[in-house]
Amino acid sequence: MPHIEVRPAQAEDHDTVLKFCSNTWEWGDYIERVWDDWLHNPDGRLFVATVDDRPVGISHMRMLSSTEAWIEGLRVDPEYRRMGLARALDEAALVEGMRRGATLARLMTESRNARSIEIIERGHMRRVGAFAFYTAPPLTISSEKRPVQEKTQLATLDDLDEIIDYLNVSNVFPAVGGLYYASYTAYSITAELLEARIADQSVYLLRRWDRLDGLAIAELRGGGAGKYLSLGYIDGTAIEAISLIAYDLRRRLSELGVEAVRAYVPDLVLVRDVLSGIEYEWDGSVFYTYEQSLV
Repeated sequence: MPHIEVRPAQAEDHDTVLKFCSNTWEWGDYIERVWDDWLHNPDGRLFVATVDDRPVGISHMRMLSSTEAWIEGLRVDPEYRRMGLARALDEAALVEGMRRGATLARLMTESRNARSIEIIERGHMRRVGAFAFYTAPPLTISSEKRPVQEKTQLATLDDLDEIIDYLNVSNVFPAVGGLYYASYTAYSITAELLEARIADQSVYLLRRWDRLDGLAIAELRGGGAGKYLSLGYIDGTAIEAISLIAYDLRRRLSELGVEAVRAYVPDLVLVRDVLSGIEYEWDGSVFYTYEQSLV
């Protein structure tokens, strides 16, 4: 029988790993871009699965907070699939997370990846959220004549308690697992996260009729796709509020000097329909987020 082992990755694994991590999708793969960071990041651990000492699978675990572990980048050489390597890599990542104090672990997979979903659910993870990916360009017409109450305002720390009270009775918040997305990573929306996003001017509030009617968390990002506004959470007391917020974020793009909104939209029919109606375009993908308690 072949000898299977899961161990921490080493620099010399690089070339062998990239041979099966270069054409995962039609556009390629991102593993080469993140390899060095994953290999050396003190907040995580990159694992390699070997068969008879040959690297044939990888997975990465990183701590998002003192209690949250995130598992990503699971790859297995097609010639070595159905040998239990994916499950072995997941187990190694979970053990590493627990060793570092994690009380829960999450991961994400594309909704059409039936084999990955089968492995994940067999490992007793439960689906806690789903999003569809949308993009939208800046508005091409002026919206300055829109009523002030239809425009968002940046939150301050004085708004924090009101935001928390709003989320505690929100219908959207539990439906999305209480998660905020950035760079295809799911973060628990906690008071600490809200404070950080408020500090970097990434929380937008919609106030109407002397009350908080909705909010969005959207941060400026940059990369190969150019500068963009990453919308990772959107909420409203009604569909109209969500529409107004999403529309206003498009209005803000020009003043922010960015090229697009890239939105992690809750996979809820009403929310998706309202964004499609204001020229947000779906890229055809839906992603599922899974979670497992480690206590």
